[in-house]
Amino acid sequence: TRQSHLAGRRAEPAGFFSGLSSDLFGGQFRDALGASKVSSTYAHTSPRPTTLAFVKLTNGQATYTFYDENTAGRMLTIDDLPQLGNEIEAMLFGAISLISEPAGSAYEEFMRREHESRVMMLDPNIRPNFIPDKAKHLKRIRTMMAMADIVKLSDEDLNWFGEAGSHEDVIRNWLDRGPKLIVVTHGGEGAIGYSKKHAVTVMPERVEVVDTVGAGDTFNAGILASLHGQGLLTKAAISGLSEDAIHKALALGAKAAAVTVSRAGANPPWRHEIA
Repeated sequence: TRQSHLAGRRAEPAGFFSGLSSDLFGGQFRDALGASKVSSTYAHTSPRPTTLAFVKLTNGQATYTFYDENTAGRMLTIDDLPQLGNEIEAMLFGAISLISEPAGSAYEEFMRREHESRVMMLDPNIRPNFIPDKAKHLKRIRTMMAMADIVKLSDEDLNWFGEAGSHEDVIRNWLDRGPKLIVVTHGGEGAIGYSKKHAVTVMPERVEVVDTVGAGDTFNAGILASLHGQGLLTKAAISGLSEDAIHKALALGAKAAAVTVSRAGANPPWRHEIA
C-alpha cells in the first residue's frame, strides 16, 4: 500500500490491488489511495472486514500487531484476480500478504500468471513472528523469487534464508536463478544493488529518525519510480541495467525513504519534496 502511495505522489501512474472491504475503513482506505493519486480500479471489494494493524513505536522503531481473521484482504482467492490491461508495466509483491491463506496462494498465482509479460518486483519483508510454517513460506518465497526481475530484501531477511556462504555468495547464486537485480539494504550502512555485472552501493541520507514505519516500502517505490522515469521499466532493460541506472534507482529510493522516516505516520514524500 505504502509503495503505491509514494509512486502516486511522485506523479507516476500507480495502482493498488488487494481485497478491500466495503466497510467504513475500506472506504477511508480508498479515499487515502485517491488522495495520493493511486488507482484502486483493480481492487476486489467484499463485505468482509478490513484488516486492523497496530504499531508500537519505541525510539522510532516499530513493532506490529495485526487483526486479520476472515478479512477482505486475507480471504482474497484466485477467483478474485483481475484481468490486467496493457497499461500495467510492473507489479510489486511482498510483506505479510504472502503468508496467510488463501491470499498468499492468490498472490503467488497472480505473479505466475503475469511474470512473463510484465516486470515483477518482490520484497520478502520477512516477519518471523508471523510465519507459522517456515518451510512452506520459504518454498513460496523461493518460487516467487525465481519469477521476479527485481528482489529487495534487508540483511536480516537474507539471514532468515539460512543459506551457506557470505551474503554476496548467496546473492550471486540467486542471480543465476531468475532475478536480474537484487538489492540488499543494510540500515545505516546503506544499500547494495547487485546484477551479474555490477555491485552498486548507495549510502542513506542523514536525517533525524522520527518513525521507521514505511521506510522499506518507500525505498521499493523509489526504485520503481526511478526506473520508470529512466525509461527502463521493462524486462529487457532490467536484464542489462548499467551501473549508473542502478545507482540512480537506489539513490531515489534512499532519498524518498529518508523523508518518510523523518516524520511520523508512514507519510511518503510528494514529488516536489524530492525533486
